Amino acid sequence: MDITNLIAREGWSQDLVRELERNRDNGRVGTKLVSETDDVRVWHLDVPPGERFGFHCHVLNYFWTSLTHGKARSRYADGRVVEVSYQPGDTKHLNFAAGEISWHDLENIGQTPLQFVTVEFKDSGNAALPI
Repeated sequence: MDITNLIAREGWSQDLVRELERNRDNGRVGTKLVSETDDVRVWHLDVPPGERFGFHCHVLNYFWTSLTHGKARSRYADGRVVEVSYQPGDTKHLNFAAGEISWHDLENIGQTPLQFVTVEFKDSGNAALPI
């Protein structure tokens, strides 16, 4: 996939395109790794209002749970821009087959802090990225 051309068509700034390119192997999917075993990584993700958690790459099966209500915008490597409203307890499970990945950022466009817990499962179709 030629990310630069795809994103250019979608009107992304060159700064965002460069950040995405730099973070193709960024396995830090949260602001703080709170636990890691042979089986899982548990992350906290805190994004204050008006702030943004930069591009990162998901390769492991995982789920996230929202701890707070709020609104966010995510930009994905395929050019999609998605806005989502969250409520406490909202949870989503995602799975990746061998070779599948997802790059995105998370921008808090609401008035309240966004807080999530993310659990990655190391027994997935892909090897864990270094962090």
